[in-house]
Amino acid sequence: MSQNRIDLRSDTVTLPDDEMRRAMAEAEVGDDVYGEDPTVRRLEEESAAAVGLEAALFVPSGTMGNQIALRLQAAPGEEVICDAASHVIHYEMGAMAALSGLLPHPLASLGGQLDPVAVEEAVVKDASFHARTGLIVVENTHNMGGGTVYDRPHLERILAVARRHGLPVHCDGARIFNAAVALDTSAAALAAGFDSLMFCLSKSLGAPVGSMLCGARDFIAEARRVRKMFGGGMRQVGVIAAAGLVALRKGPARLADDHDNARRLATALAAIPGIGLDPASVRTNIVIFRVGSELVGRSPEGAAAAFLARLREVGVLGGKVDADRVRFVTHRDVRGAEIDEAIERIREVAGAAVH
Repeated sequence: MSQNRIDLRSDTVTLPDDEMRRAMAEAEVGDDVYGEDPTVRRLEEESAAAVGLEAALFVPSGTMGNQIALRLQAAPGEEVICDAASHVIHYEMGAMAALSGLLPHPLASLGGQLDPVAVEEAVVKDASFHARTGLIVVENTHNMGGGTVYDRPHLERILAVARRHGLPVHCDGARIFNAAVALDTSAAALAAGFDSLMFCLSKSLGAPVGSMLCGARDFIAEARRVRKMFGGGMRQVGVIAAAGLVALRKGPARLADDHDNARRLATALAAIPGIGLDPASVRTNIVIFRVGSELVGRSPEGAAAAFLARLREVGVLGGKVDADRVRFVTHRDVRGAEIDEAIERIREVAGAAVH
């Protein structure tokens, strides 16, 4: 194992920096279940302002934020239209069914980008034998799409479908600030028109924990009640919210560095025989690529798992997407020099495999 580990599994692995640790140690706190934690209240106010919505609620995780929104905006037995590879389907433990009695209506799409025409065709309003559509979910950026982004015209077309049918729309904006940077716009501009939006403090913004659910004041008041129902009521949580404030204020300004590192990594990977990747598809901080069998031979666990195991031996960590695809995510704790080192180690592993 190489001496220093380069962890590209996710942008959730970042550690709180010195400024965050100081803010946490010095945070003014109170009981947040009573709405009395001043640091949390500041975080909620600034978060709502950042995405141009009326109010916000601090929640432990993005999954909880998404699931509160689904619970409030669709009724049991209704369908939730979303991309087939979306986070709310694959990485939230079947929560929409278990907690709210909702059915996913997955639509296949290119890079996680819902086709407005397909959304229109999927809407079911009044039917005697079919589940009615209750909600549309858009994921921006799209994780399993490789960090792809919805631009404003695309969002407008989906929102227009929702308005025609009187449907609410939730944005899983876990990495909405990455999308804003990639499109040279603001998170508020991308959030406009949505009934609710969740974004993560603990991913690319770099906080140790926490996400924000944003929406209208009445919606957030009810979301606070459902958060408690889901087990998410927290007490003197300002010690965590303080780090979230630092992340919200400082994190967006440095996301372009992560995007640059991801593009450099993608360009290098694409030049390695046996790796399938179009560098032009990398818009933000997520790089997903296909591993050919020539790099690992026949492997019972699949090409991706075998390749990741060999990378781990040289101190590079990544994540498995499926049998033959790997995901790398760039973030604050892996700087340019470490990206260059990771590239050299990956080349070393790939070169050893083909010789």
